[in-house]
Amino acid sequence: MTSVPAVPVDRWPDSLRLLLAEPARGLWSAVLGPLGGRLQDLRPRSVSVQPDGAATVQFSAGVVWSGGRESRESLVAATGSRIPHGADVLERSAAGRALRVGVWRWPSDPALPGLAWAASAREVGTRLAGLVPATGGPRLRLRSYRPGRRAVIEARYPDGPRYLKVVPPSAVDRLVARHELLAGPVPAAPVLTATADGVLVLPGLPGTPLRALLSGEAGRLPSPEELERVLDALPSGMATLTPRGRRAPADGLVRAGSYAAVLGLVSPELRPRLDVLTAALAAADPGVHEPVPVHGDFYESQLLVDDGAVVGLLDVDTAGCGHRIDDWATLLAHLVLLEQVLPDPAVAVRYAREIEDAVLRRWPAEQVRPRVAAVLLGLATGPFRVQQPDWPALTSARLALAEEWAG
Repeated sequence: MTSVPAVPVDRWPDSLRLLLAEPARGLWSAVLGPLGGRLQDLRPRSVSVQPDGAATVQFSAGVVWSGGRESRESLVAATGSRIPHGADVLERSAAGRALRVGVWRWPSDPALPGLAWAASAREVGTRLAGLVPATGGPRLRLRSYRPGRRAVIEARYPDGPRYLKVVPPSAVDRLVARHELLAGPVPAAPVLTATADGVLVLPGLPGTPLRALLSGEAGRLPSPEELERVLDALPSGMATLTPRGRRAPADGLVRAGSYAAVLGLVSPELRPRLDVLTAALAAADPGVHEPVPVHGDFYESQLLVDDGAVVGLLDVDTAGCGHRIDDWATLLAHLVLLEQVLPDPAVAVRYAREIEDAVLRRWPAEQVRPRVAAVLLGLATGPFRVQQPDWPALTSARLALAEEWAG
């Protein structure tokens, strides 16, 4: 394997040198001090970086408050184009340059105003009182949080869960329309209610996550024909919608340059390899493909399965018009990566081969493999994003997998 040097902090963009190095402690001490808080410890939990160097970092912090009370806080700092309207903004110095930094504390995300009540069991119990039996308040569990972008909170009731999906208010109508169009033709969750401040309430869906089955849980896996049945059932009206955040139907190939730019910022030693890979992907023949309804982020964690049948389809934010080959390339890339991720990947390896065979029976390898490589290139940003301790080595290994598929 290619040797991986130490983390190149001195070659990082100013935003990361400020937010992921020692200056971060000074930043948060300055924020918490006037509020009566003293920072005890601070560690980054997730990092999102843009090709222009703008970054968003979520921290876990131990804080001692006036009077001696201790708490664990979730803190967020963002720079450049990632600063949302309404964030408190400070000016800090990084490498002699002044940087504007937007800061907030969970759950007061300025881009997600509904999060403040969606994260409160008392508020959720009151607001959902008309949607659930009167059996007491819910127990809440945070399922995911992308600062400034979205959050999913599970509200557990005796009769089953409700899921609160929190998005920017401007995205509510668009997302509700997708769910209304999909629920019925495919097993997507209906919207029980939606609020103007950005909260959609969804019921729980049946089935076992395909990811769990691939990790060794007992159960029959869906055949390629079953997966195609679900994709074929996407209503034709989806073809009139542009998937949120997507710029073109051949999404992976189009975005490969952006993925490479981000990796080059956090791992500058990888730039020669990234240049070779992106040149190969740019030269790949995408083929001619009819625009059709697509899921847009079709992989194992989005699929709930019961005895080989797909009974739940999650995260339809990206659904819209695209190319069917890209949905399959996304699934195949995630399955291939599981060989590096799962403790016992035997089931996932066999299933990846089955899916690969089915895909290559339908499209030529010279169109499939570059698309899979492009998705793997995007997935190579994952170890840094979640700040795994050995992220440089994991990033290099994921890049090697993308190179293998592009070769």
